[in-house]
Amino acid sequence: MKAQRSRLSITGAPPLHTAKLSRLTISNRIFAAVYASLVLTLLYHHAETLASLLFQYNSTTTKISSLFISTALLISDVVLAFMWATSQSFRMRPLYRKEFPEKYLNNYKDKKYSEGFPAIDVFVCTADPYKEPPMNVVNTALSIMAFDYPEEKVSVYVSDDGGSALTLFAFMEAAKFAVHWLPFCRKNDVVERSPETYFSANHSLSPETQRIKVIE
Repeated sequence: MKAQRSRLSITGAPPLHTAKLSRLTISNRIFAAVYASLVLTLLYHHAETLASLLFQYNSTTTKISSLFISTALLISDVVLAFMWATSQSFRMRPLYRKEFPEKYLNNYKDKKYSEGFPAIDVFVCTADPYKEPPMNVVNTALSIMAFDYPEEKVSVYVSDDGGSALTLFAFMEAAKFAVHWLPFCRKNDVVERSPETYFSANHSLSPETQRIKVIE
């Protein structure tokens, strides 16, 4: 995160989002400290009670029942304390973020600013070409590749656990179609970047759109 911020500051790009620390941070930390001390005191009390029961001399029936109750209380409090402790991480430093998508679009179109954008990897997984038709998988991959993002920073990986020749052939054909589809999406600011979704909608068919549809 620090490296990313430094790259954006070097290029002079306006911030894509702001982060504001919550005013409840200090009170949350004070409450957590007090609550944790009380929990530790309670656990110490349970441990002390168990120790006294183990070394005291009384009837066997009373001792076993008291040990069972004290042990059950200790275990339940330990579990509840663990659940509470694991839920405190996001309360120690709560942040409120505000995004500026319009600045992102401006930065994305400016090559000088887009150099600071991080590279992203997207994995598309499939297994059975009958349950997951290759056409659907291809449309997913093409829509990802057509994101409003620097194209040299987007990598799409397809994992076919079934090793289907049909899926392989579909992606070989999709690679040829992507040469025409991706520039078309960026040139016309297409929002529905899945070819199947785009051509099934009632869009006006310009000569260029008709040409792309024929290629598909």
